[in-house]
Amino acid sequence: MDSSMASPGGSGDEGSHQGRRPSYKRLSSAQTARLERFIKDCPHPDEAQRRQLASEIGLETKQIKFWFQNKRTQIKNQHERADNTALRVENDRIHTENLLMKEALKNMLCSSCGGAPCQEEDHEHAIQNMQLENAQLKEEHEKVSSLLARYLEKQMSPPELQQQAFNIPIIGSSSHAPELENSSINYEIGGSSSSHGPSRYGMQIMVSDDHNLLRSEGIEKALMFKVAAAAMNELVRLIRINEPLWTKSSTQDGKPILQHENYEKIFPRTNSFKGANLRVEATKESGIVSINSIQLIDMFLDPDKWVNLFPTIVTKAETMKVIENGLVGSRSGALQLMFEQMHVLSPLVQPREFQFLRYCQQIEEGVWVIADVSFDSFRQKTSFFHSWRHPSGCMIQEMPNGCSMVTWVEHVEVDDKIQTHQLYKDLIATGIAYGAERWIMELQRICERFACFYVERIPSQDSGGVINSLEGRRSVMNFSHRMIKVFCESLTMSGNLDFPHMNMENNSGLRVSIRKNRNHLGQPKGMIVVAATSIWLPLHYMKVFEFFTDDRRRAQWDVLCFGNDANKVAHISNEIHPGNCISIYRPFIPNENNALVLQESFTTPMGSYVVYAPTDVAAMNSAINGEDSSMLPVLPSGFVISADGEPNAALGAFNSSDIERLGGSLLTVAFQILASSPDGINMSNMESVEAVNSLLTSTILKVKDALNCNNLE
Repeated sequence: MDSSMASPGGSGDEGSHQGRRPSYKRLSSAQTARLERFIKDCPHPDEAQRRQLASEIGLETKQIKFWFQNKRTQIKNQHERADNTALRVENDRIHTENLLMKEALKNMLCSSCGGAPCQEEDHEHAIQNMQLENAQLKEEHEKVSSLLARYLEKQMSPPELQQQAFNIPIIGSSSHAPELENSSINYEIGGSSSSHGPSRYGMQIMVSDDHNLLRSEGIEKALMFKVAAAAMNELVRLIRINEPLWTKSSTQDGKPILQHENYEKIFPRTNSFKGANLRVEATKESGIVSINSIQLIDMFLDPDKWVNLFPTIVTKAETMKVIENGLVGSRSGALQLMFEQMHVLSPLVQPREFQFLRYCQQIEEGVWVIADVSFDSFRQKTSFFHSWRHPSGCMIQEMPNGCSMVTWVEHVEVDDKIQTHQLYKDLIATGIAYGAERWIMELQRICERFACFYVERIPSQDSGGVINSLEGRRSVMNFSHRMIKVFCESLTMSGNLDFPHMNMENNSGLRVSIRKNRNHLGQPKGMIVVAATSIWLPLHYMKVFEFFTDDRRRAQWDVLCFGNDANKVAHISNEIHPGNCISIYRPFIPNENNALVLQESFTTPMGSYVVYAPTDVAAMNSAINGEDSSMLPVLPSGFVISADGEPNAALGAFNSSDIERLGGSLLTVAFQILASSPDGINMSNMESVEAVNSLLTSTILKVKDALNCNNLE
């Protein structure tokens, strides 16, 4: 295009124009020279500069605009042509060099074996080196054969090993991962080689020249990486794909239900457990939490923070082995082997234990996935783990204002050898007890509690006037949080003793656990008796929760009140719901002025808790004054209320206008007493059991009477 013409012919970066542009006369050489000089200093003049230039050289403003557009297009095309010419020249040069190198390489390789030619005098030395290397390979072969024989629980001969050694199902991921680049095996023994394609599970071990990988630890680490990568792939697809993997439930408010037929077509698997007691639970849920992504990921990868994050679900957790720490900051690529014990609601619900890999990966800007999958490389623990976690976990997406969108998938296989009690059967079978919705709701609750913990001034909702500093408020909140953890852990009833002869009407019998505390800091030393029972009530769970959190009705169930009202001396609000709070009460105890009661209550549609513990005034004052409360002894008791598992019962809104027809509730009552201590309190086992049974019985009768439920059959 002639740059001296002002008539526009191409499109510029200043915007497109509709219609036919007007035609202008050819520019003079002086005008063109002035424009050429100007564009060197300012290729993109603004409107004011174009008007000034137009007046200087006697042109219209539009002529100036179109000239600059065309000139820029012309310069751009010239540069592109020059670049293309230079690239073609460079490509020809590289191609020529490549041909020359190939010719030179042909002359350097041995035509018979493909290796570098050697002189006659070096030939014997080369043979000796090859024989030595062959002997080393045979020795490593024997090690691998022995290791794999343990894995496959049978002895294999070398020919069998050569065919089957690396075509093995990998325990810990039963998914069909996509074929990975260079995933085939080349394993040379004595000059022979075998090459195998993708295994049945889509994962194989990479055998390289580094013979350390052939040792047991190396193989297990390789298995871990393969299992984690396959689990990550499966989890991302489960999270992002709805149909045909998930369909909406017609009975549970449209909750996603995994279509096992379609799932197994995409991810073929063999069950980890056999028999009539096998049950598979698969759930999916999303929610926004008030915490930023990096903080959340750090909590997921630290077992202590993980327990603090989910005190009502996770009772124990530890990192058994760190395989990769991941990138600094984002933790992307972190991989670790963990142990976890989970328990909810009642001693009638079986605790679940998992040994699993946790893999963190940042898959996009601001998006992380944390994948969990059970791992037992040599089937050493499958025999006593009755739960197996298929690829599960969550996707965490960063959002504005420090929040995160979390999408959770929980997919487990359970060998229910110890049948769940009839009271909790529906809650377990429908996936409500251990499902994704419970994880999301508990995460939302605890994140709101964290936000209340880090406030910069004491909120107006707090009352009592006793706690006057932020340090004191946080110390009391830490004390209460530890109380909740101790209470939830006590519900697992480790080493429990059943007393079915103590069955009370309409309950499940008394469950008792006796433990001796010697070194557990933060709990009284001595013999501790934990007793619990669960009953069904014909009332919605929110109505029962409101009864226990009504200060005016406390004397109807709390034995420490002796029939009198308790005086609330402090109140700390935890969340938006008014029932989610921490309270300090001064109960009426005859001839005793040194006792206070610390209580925390909270509720979600998945379960409500009212947990309390008596403590002395000196201990509570130290917490109120902002001192470290982690060593203060606490022995909590309390109540757990949940829906009974009937359709829609667990999902009823907090402020439902028709709360009466939404089903009954399940109430767990648990007490802990100190049967013997270094201070001289000593009771025999049966005395302590009878004492706690009497306490449970009287409390339940009082609760039923207060709720007008004494006429239950």
